[in-house]
Amino acid sequence: MTTYVYGITARSHPALPEGMTGVGEPPRSVRVLTAGDLAAVVSDAPEDLRPKRRDLLAHQNVLAEAGAGGCVLPMRFGSVADDDDAVTRVLTDRSEHYLDRLRELDGKVEYNIKATHVEEAVLHRVMAENADVRSLAEANRRSGGGSYDDKIRLGEMVAAAVKAKEAEDRQEVQALLTPAASAVSEGPESTGWLLNVSFLVARDSAEDFLATVEQIRKSHAHLDLRVNGPLPPYSFVEPGPAQPAGSTAGADTGAQ
Repeated sequence: MTTYVYGITARSHPALPEGMTGVGEPPRSVRVLTAGDLAAVVSDAPEDLRPKRRDLLAHQNVLAEAGAGGCVLPMRFGSVADDDDAVTRVLTDRSEHYLDRLRELDGKVEYNIKATHVEEAVLHRVMAENADVRSLAEANRRSGGGSYDDKIRLGEMVAAAVKAKEAEDRQEVQALLTPAASAVSEGPESTGWLLNVSFLVARDSAEDFLATVEQIRKSHAHLDLRVNGPLPPYSFVEPGPAQPAGSTAGADTGAQ
């Protein structure tokens, strides 16, 4: 039976609620494996695990319950090891590393910040800041819309100016938020987002971090900032004793 891994804690971590369940249909019972000073929160892994809403929420709920009692190194959804022994072997082999990470992440949470441009607002801003774009747009207007070539040229100029504004805003927002964080992890580039960055923030300074986000919202009305958090520090945990379901899980591979 393969083993589903939710996260890693210190062995001294408070006990989980009795009867707790996790992923699967029916939900699998959650248990704790120990090795030295470490523990792993696990359950049996369903054979046909998929990222369905119920299982995603179950994974998050287990981490939330465990995290309420202290620091947890969270594994990504779908992290599966060959068996219980594979998990405890890695806990033993990498105990110093995991204990260091637990100490480093204690009292910290993750906030993921995504940003997009508000289309109409950024176009107004581009026009206001770029004399060449403004001049061509005005010339086209005076001539009844401009020639086909002039329209194409204006469209290309606006697109280039918006792209440059994306890069400028991405750097500026990250620079404003970074001083309020202990660490920063850039997420994968994705169509539609000009910014996708996770920040590791001390719980006792989270209000200051969120206040900075609100200040950016007020001073950058052309941006739509989305905040997801507080979260377990997914983006700041290095590979653990499992890997996503669907590949051959080995003791030395990590959760993605």
